[in-house]
Amino acid sequence: MKKLIIKTRARQELVDITERVERTLREMSLADGVCTLYVPHTTAAITINENADPSVKEDILDALARLVPQSPHYKHAEGNAHAHIRASFIGHSVQVIVENGKLLLGTWQGIFFCEFDGPREREVWVTSSC
Repeated sequence: MKKLIIKTRARQELVDITERVERTLREMSLADGVCTLYVPHTTAAITINENADPSVKEDILDALARLVPQSPHYKHAEGNAHAHIRASFIGHSVQVIVENGKLLLGTWQGIFFCEFDGPREREVWVTSSC
């Protein structure tokens, strides 16, 4: 297993980590198999989505803000309940098939680390199996 360190810069943001994951897979010498990415945080997540148009990231964050607004009415005392809920909606892991050392993503797909309670230093755990 390898750990990627992600330093987020904003309260909420989607960070494209596709190239870092591919570089990590090369270091791990995975030619063919499955790569699992896991986020060990309760206010962050990981997803696969379009990485060609940056407005898609903005649309995702805007939609999540409308679905789960920041509010003083949540019971969680730390004031970040919205971040916990958004992370649960997106999820904490993804799997991607790897062939010849490359992630088999669709033409427009990328892997995004999703920050909902930043800025912070976070981790993404990368494992592989053949």
